Amino acid sequence: MYMHALIRASLGFVGFCLVAFVQQSASGSKTTQDVDECAEALDNCSIDAICQNTLKSYKCICKSGYKGDGKHCEDVDECATEYNGGCVHECINIPGNYRCTCYDGFRLAHDGHNCLDVDECSEGNGGCQQICVNMMGSYECRCREGFLLSDNQHTCIQRPKVQPDGTKNEGPTCMDKNHGCAHICRETQKGGISCECRPGFQLTRNMKDCKLTCNYGNGGCQHICEETDQGPKCSCHMKFVLHSDGKTCVGERSVQSQAAPQLFPNETCAVNNGGCDSTCHDSVTGVRCSCPVGFTLQPDRKTCKDIDECRLNNGGCDHVCRNTVGSFECSCKKGYKLLTNERTCQDIDECSFDRACDHFCVNSAGSFQCHCHKGYVLYGLAHCGDIDECSINRGGCKYGCVNTLGSYECTCPPGYKLHWNKKDCIEPVKCPPGLVAPKATLTCSKTGKKESCSLTCASKAHYLAESDNSYSVSCGIPILRGKSPTRLNSNSSQSCIEALAPPVKQTASFKIKNAKCHLHPKLPGRTEDRGRTLGQGGGQPCSNCLVTFVNLKCDSSKKAKGRRARNPSNKEVTRITLELEAEVKPTDATGSCNLSCLRQRMEKQVKTYIKALKKSINQERFLIRVAGLEYEVAQKLPQAAPIQENCGPGWERDSGRCVRCLPGSYYHGEQERCVQCPPGTFQEKEGQLACDLCPGSDGHGPVGARNISSCAGQCPTGYYSSSGFKPCLPCPQGNYQPDLGRTLCFPCGGGLSTKREGASSFHDCEVKVDCSPGHYYNTTVHRCIRCPVGTYQTEFKQNYCISCPGNTTTDFDGATSVSQCKNRQCGGEMGEFMGYIESPNYPGNYPANVECIWNINPPSKRKILIVVPEIFLPSEDECGDVLVMRKNWSATSITTYETCQTYERPIAFTARSRRLWINFKSNEANSARGFQIPYVTYDEDYEQLVEDIVRDGRLYASENHQEILKDKKLIKTLFDVLAHPHNYFKYTTRESNELLPRSFIRLISSKVSAFLRPYK
Repeated sequence: MYMHALIRASLGFVGFCLVAFVQQSASGSKTTQDVDECAEALDNCSIDAICQNTLKSYKCICKSGYKGDGKHCEDVDECATEYNGGCVHECINIPGNYRCTCYDGFRLAHDGHNCLDVDECSEGNGGCQQICVNMMGSYECRCREGFLLSDNQHTCIQRPKVQPDGTKNEGPTCMDKNHGCAHICRETQKGGISCECRPGFQLTRNMKDCKLTCNYGNGGCQHICEETDQGPKCSCHMKFVLHSDGKTCVGERSVQSQAAPQLFPNETCAVNNGGCDSTCHDSVTGVRCSCPVGFTLQPDRKTCKDIDECRLNNGGCDHVCRNTVGSFECSCKKGYKLLTNERTCQDIDECSFDRACDHFCVNSAGSFQCHCHKGYVLYGLAHCGDIDECSINRGGCKYGCVNTLGSYECTCPPGYKLHWNKKDCIEPVKCPPGLVAPKATLTCSKTGKKESCSLTCASKAHYLAESDNSYSVSCGIPILRGKSPTRLNSNSSQSCIEALAPPVKQTASFKIKNAKCHLHPKLPGRTEDRGRTLGQGGGQPCSNCLVTFVNLKCDSSKKAKGRRARNPSNKEVTRITLELEAEVKPTDATGSCNLSCLRQRMEKQVKTYIKALKKSINQERFLIRVAGLEYEVAQKLPQAAPIQENCGPGWERDSGRCVRCLPGSYYHGEQERCVQCPPGTFQEKEGQLACDLCPGSDGHGPVGARNISSCAGQCPTGYYSSSGFKPCLPCPQGNYQPDLGRTLCFPCGGGLSTKREGASSFHDCEVKVDCSPGHYYNTTVHRCIRCPVGTYQTEFKQNYCISCPGNTTTDFDGATSVSQCKNRQCGGEMGEFMGYIESPNYPGNYPANVECIWNINPPSKRKILIVVPEIFLPSEDECGDVLVMRKNWSATSITTYETCQTYERPIAFTARSRRLWINFKSNEANSARGFQIPYVTYDEDYEQLVEDIVRDGRLYASENHQEILKDKKLIKTLFDVLAHPHNYFKYTTRESNELLPRSFIRLISSKVSAFLRPYK
């Protein structure tokens, strides 16, 4: 029962049961105390032999495809036999195996040995302009009446009409209908014509006709072609006989049945199968022949002819139907996979594969596309690299530019601050008397024992809902040390700053038991005194005390951890963390109290404020004022929690779910919904409680502005002003400006001028020469310079080159596209059980002059299986780019695989050594896509079965089987089970049947059953 269960599992999940067998067999116990020389590596078997342990000894058996005593094994040259390894055309010997190939014009049959004619006319009419005629091993183009075939043997030329006067050209010409040449006609210099033949043909003695040779389409012979004086003579490989057409080779039995007479009453199936080509049945009237599925009985009632199922409704195939002997096969276009019904094609969701794209993947019918986050650019088809904006005209910065991941920042020299456009540098404006810069205001008042505090955000309010139990609110702008003054007030061209000393900073934490963090509009009349305006009755800010920045974070969580936590497990603890910055004005220093004294006073006042804050928070009497609305910070939990109908601040309900307020809008607390920013304001972030004022805002502009550049009144490109807003002046001649809202224009440089005022790009500068892509204009020497290595330029007439993204570079200078930027790092993940190797920059083209080395060192008693789904190396490169897999670095070590060509047909093979040294080299010439090659290490007990599978030509004959070896998700699943047998039980029989075509299951299950049979 145990083995029968395994075989049943194999039928359900292809070869997965072979690993389940070893997994379950491993649980058995051995009764003989024997030293396993094979396991201990004490044997002296050949590397091409299998070590088999026996009682008190072992024996060596040469692997299939090798011969010898097991200690010395040499490759069997199957091609050296008289029957050419069974190949009807060419036989290629490879270590431990052989491979049949066919001449041009033929394709390998399903049996892996016979060669069948390729119908070149079935695809694109064979390239013929008019008529395509298929022949055995070749084809030829012909023309309709009134046309003649041109020298290229594919296009047709219309014959000239008779001249109007009825006369003919003197002497014969190739345009005459009866010029007499069988193939190619040439007109000679002396007048007249000469005839030539196509390659593979010989000109006969009459110098007009062409005689076919064996060098063209194998002489029209399906198998063997022999040159004779009369022309090619055809013959057939053993087990085949020549058909009556003198070219085609058929099985001996087929010919016998064709030669059989018509039905006679005395015929019987016992003699020569009754003359039937296939199945014979005896009847009272004689024999009755029938044909298997996929064949039809011919008029002679004995011969079976293949049915071309593809002629009717495309065989039921979604995409491509290919007729085969006795059957047909559906296949799919690139980017689709065949479902298990072997008819329907389904789009492959490449985005579901591991490592499909660095950032975003968008699947489409038959394809997919990778996209990158803002500030990144796509290279190598799937990878995203940071854009160095500073290399593009210095990012448009007036002074300095610092590149960051996904963005960049402009910097200003000391004494200047960054303009609101974040590119220009301007001098800070001192506050005139009576005008102060906008700040956050903290106000507290006391009535009896009740402390009430409020935080008013005049501008720059930022709200962030981190989770259902956590949020943060910040007001004002912090004074960050080590930064340029650009951040002090970067969003208002009319704001002013005061000369400040370093602020007093204080951090405080508070806890509220049995409360929930939830920022919500103040409910009127909740408690006494709640409705009155805080700050009245002594609620003024402390003298000489103004809080410039506040960051409040509220976080609710379950019972605190630790021995001292005594709250019940269902209680919540709310933690409020407050960061304050209070300004110290140097102008307030006096003889009796210097700046240090002022700081001490301020620190004392801030501590007093924090005490008041703590009381007001515990009494739920602390409010935050934003955009004229008051919000409560946290709320004590009632006995029965109310049903939350709204989504909370920063959110609104849309189609039954909560979504954040979009950029260009803010959350209106009273209306409990998102509202568009009014004219003169903007909001860049999601889920905010207020909108920010536009620079120089006069209350005009669009509704719902999403960023500062959407604010009205900015100077257009080619114009500037001191504030960046109207009224604006055009850039003078010799200058240009490509951005909105700038305070200056950029000079063309080198004394260059522009045709007019108001130029908006360097293209408007009157250069002495127009530079093509891959170059930039040097204004010093006034000529075009090639972009250096590591940079590129896609446009004409530019004065800069763009740095390659991320860690990429170019092979040479003068690059014209980001696609020429390549990552030179060798790719792959090397694991003991599974992994893959990858050419640099894959799936983009690999770089020039690169070398990669990988090593696969599997654990003890494990072998290596490699699958090459496809590999792209330029064949025209004379093997300048090579991939080799050997035992070690030595050129004389055992080689498993070596190639320098492109192969789109997959191949699977086992390593000829226990470990692999893999090397890839490219030269400076052509480049290609390269490869991504997965591998798995498996238990050596499977070696015989795995080699039997990968050496079977039927594994690769079907296009559907080839697609299995190209399916990344399926290969990963197969490898997972081979590497870890216990993972077999993760997959069910139903899942395997949905993953694999039935033909593949039939092929593998028969081999698995044969492998397990000795154990039954």
